[in-house]
Amino acid sequence: MEAREIMTGQVIAVSPRDTVQQLARVLTEAGISGAPVRDDVGRLLGIVSEADVISKRGAHVEDVMQRSVLTVAEDTPVEEVCYMMSCNNINRVPVMNGEVLVGIITRTDVVRAMAQGRIGRTGGDVGAGFEAQSSGAVTVNQPSGA
Repeated sequence: MEAREIMTGQVIAVSPRDTVQQLARVLTEAGISGAPVRDDVGRLLGIVSEADVISKRGAHVEDVMQRSVLTVAEDTPVEEVCYMMSCNNINRVPVMNGEVLVGIITRTDVVRAMAQGRIGRTGGDVGAGFEAQSSGAVTVNQPSGA
């Protein structure tokens, strides 16, 4: 199974210029714990979570967001996505088609697919046989002034 088959396609994203209060409202109203951060042309700049809101200081999303983001391609095997999430202790992974954000996979998406019987555990560690550096992963690093 590939990332595109379990991802959420309707991605709720925020702007780096949004205030932290606006971000908190978006997260609360949408019932999500984090969101990608995009610029005006849709380019992925980073990711922000509830943990960033409560552990970092700043007035705007750009002040608290994480600028280094692991992403996957639409055709990345789900097992590899699970391995990346587990090894890096992350809750969400943006899914990209080239430079375009097309979806997001959260731990909830993975658990939902398991509950529906679409994916399952085969025993052993999730991602056994995969190297630590994901072949389908891209790290987006934006300069701090971006």
